Amino acid sequence: MIEAANIREWRNHNVVDPAGRKIGVLEAVYVDTTTDDPAMATVRTGLRPRHRLVFVPLDGAIVGPGYVKVAYAKKLVRKAPAIGTDDVLPAEAEEAVFQHYGLTYQPGAGGERQLARR
Repeated sequence: MIEAANIREWRNHNVVDPAGRKIGVLEAVYVDTTTDDPAMATVRTGLRPRHRLVFVPLDGAIVGPGYVKVAYAKKLVRKAPAIGTDDVLPAEAEEAVFQHYGLTYQPGAGGERQLARR
C-alpha cells in the first residue's frame, strides 16, 4: 500500500508505465473519499501550450526516486478521460474515468463523489 502521507512529495515526478515508458508528469493525487487512500492521479501530458491532465489509477503503483510507475500501459493512459490544466473533474464525468480502466465506480450512499483531490 502506498503511504498517503507521502503523496504531496510525488508532484512533478515522472509517471512511467510498466515498461518504463514516460507517460507524463504527476500533477495531483486523488483519494477515495470512503477510505482516504490514494486512488487516482492526474498526469500532465502533451506539449505547451496544449497540456492536459489524464487520469490513471494508482492501484499497483510503485514509487521510486523521481518516478511513479503505474500498472497501466502508456497507450491506455493517454486515451483516458482528461481535463484542462486549470479544470476540475466534473462529478458527472467521474464514472467515465473508472469505466475507461474497467474499474467499478461506487459513489457514496447519498451520491457523493468517489474521488477527492489531495
